[in-house]
Amino acid sequence: MKRRTWLGAAAALGAVGQLGCRREPKAAQPGELPLSQFEPRSMLRVKETRVERPRFPVIDFHTHLSWSPGLGKEGGPQFPGKVEELLPVMDRKGIRMMVNFTGGRGEVLEQVIAYLVKAHPDRFLVFTEPWWNRLADPNYPKLQAEELERAHQAGARGLKILKTLGLYLREKVTSGPLIKVDDPRFDPMWEAAGALKMPVAIHTADPEAFFLPIDRFNERWEELHAHPGWSFYGKDFPSSAELHEARNRVLARHRKTQFVCLHMGVAEDLGRVSEWMDRYPNMWVEFGARIGELGRQPRTARKFFEKYQDRILFGTDAVPHGEQYPQQIFCDELYEIYYRFLETEDEYFDYAPARIPPQGRWKIYGLGLPEKILKKVYHDNAARLLGLT
Repeated sequence: MKRRTWLGAAAALGAVGQLGCRREPKAAQPGELPLSQFEPRSMLRVKETRVERPRFPVIDFHTHLSWSPGLGKEGGPQFPGKVEELLPVMDRKGIRMMVNFTGGRGEVLEQVIAYLVKAHPDRFLVFTEPWWNRLADPNYPKLQAEELERAHQAGARGLKILKTLGLYLREKVTSGPLIKVDDPRFDPMWEAAGALKMPVAIHTADPEAFFLPIDRFNERWEELHAHPGWSFYGKDFPSSAELHEARNRVLARHRKTQFVCLHMGVAEDLGRVSEWMDRYPNMWVEFGARIGELGRQPRTARKFFEKYQDRILFGTDAVPHGEQYPQQIFCDELYEIYYRFLETEDEYFDYAPARIPPQGRWKIYGLGLPEKILKKVYHDNAARLLGLT
């Protein structure tokens, strides 16, 4: 999810007042039915299992509980939800700990850590982010590595790389040529992360459809029509393949650093992700906001989980009060859908708590994972990577 889009709607979302999931539609107009109001109800009669709590305690490795200022901006952190709103949901849904990826840097990071971690050290962890605004400094490579060390001393447990790197960050921060993911100026930062045992959670590219024309053949037409700024087709954007290849070169150069490829890397092509996992033992994956992709290929996805069960992390990409992004809105129902997907063999159910499937008009099927794999994915893998065991 893009920080700038959330900030633009923060005031309106704050008026919601409580953590909810589904929103009521506008009244349908007489005459031709708009696609946005088409909500077909399935006539299938299949098993429906409600999983209110997970089989094992959960570490949600991918959440956004704070936002820091964007490119070219400075200021304090923004908190989309209050801690007193988060904890009851965590307790009801068996969430032992949440990892807040977007903790920012410098004083912003310190404020976020004070608000979340120091008050509730057993429930929250925070990752830091690079100081992109300093990129023009000729000593940036050294400064960024040193900043990561300071962040670690302040209590940051990992490094988060938004898709800013590769798709937004430019030579003059917000203007000029795009910076490549494998730019050597970042090598000291990657090395420092490995030396400090700080995992790097990296978001590279986006769904494949975001790099294609927004036309009648694009399966995410509705999503891109609602969020045209999410399209990376044309202009000077690299292709999805180029972005992943650049990220892979980083993994190859920094074997001692652990990289978590968020959103499964390319959730639509698990064969390609499998090749990467075999090639790079320092690569992990996380499936936040991608069960919509995994759940429509359940047999392939289950085989993937079986093969790489020691390097897959549970994540949701959850955002409190994120009503504009129902596939990742923090609420009870979101977690119940994830648990149902992982634990049951239910068929043809919603992948998000929304009236209309937000990423594409399809439904998903459960994986029915055995307890051995569930325990690793829910908790043990993240605990091991984060040094909690």
